[in-house]
Amino acid sequence: MNVGFIGTGNMGRILIESFIESGAIRPSFIYMTNRTIEKALLIKEIYQDVHVCETAEEVVKQSDLVFICVKPLEIHPLIKELDYLLLPNKCLISITSPIQVEQLESVVKCQVARVIPSITNRAFSGVSLVSYGKSCYEETKNKIDELLKKISKPVQIRNDVTRVSSDIVSCGPAFFSYLLQRFVDGAVEETAITKEQAVLLASEMIIGMGKLLESDMYTLPTLQNKVCVKGGVTGKGIEVLEEEVGDMFKRIFQVTHEKYNEDIEEVNLQFESIPNK
Repeated sequence: MNVGFIGTGNMGRILIESFIESGAIRPSFIYMTNRTIEKALLIKEIYQDVHVCETAEEVVKQSDLVFICVKPLEIHPLIKELDYLLLPNKCLISITSPIQVEQLESVVKCQVARVIPSITNRAFSGVSLVSYGKSCYEETKNKIDELLKKISKPVQIRNDVTRVSSDIVSCGPAFFSYLLQRFVDGAVEETAITKEQAVLLASEMIIGMGKLLESDMYTLPTLQNKVCVKGGVTGKGIEVLEEEVGDMFKRIFQVTHEKYNEDIEEVNLQFESIPNK
């Protein structure tokens, strides 16, 4: 099975590298292109057996599954251009959240899916969010699931929780790396610890916490209870967090959804204003 990638920016490259290094796809089965072709050629320097194509048309011709890894407003004109090549035996896979599988199915004859990856997939961990179109054959769904299981835990989602799911899975690493950086900065500014040592300790702490959660030994609330002794140091820290955090995370979800709704409005204009379900 040949797999194509149109767009080798950040997420396109992460998917390609993860699939190859996890053993999900052999390099010789990958066909890819990018508007700036040098980006694709940089990947070929590392994985010499991958195929770099000059055009998106060539990628589609050679591939059974085609990942579209471009900006939301670039997808509609691209697939209209490729429409004559998108036959029912092929599957088009979008990785962008504002475009639903129903919208894609309204303009193409091929099978359709949406996969929203996360940077954590680069470590063969975390979740990838999946939505399958009605056009997608069971055999194709199984093939996509098999690929994704090599680099993540695939989770199927409904349209009405697409944005919040993506906030948690895809944006979450950026949000929490920012908080962790501020945590480290506070330690360095207020104490004699070096930045290098604080980064090491904080990084190992977060890795260890992830492993505890993965093992099902503790839930998030029980982790707090186990560490937080009544009247102790941790308790004092939690009091500050309770006071300072307030509605911060609610506001994060509010602004991401505001931007998401703006994106949907623009996308709907391209797809003849198909309602958001």
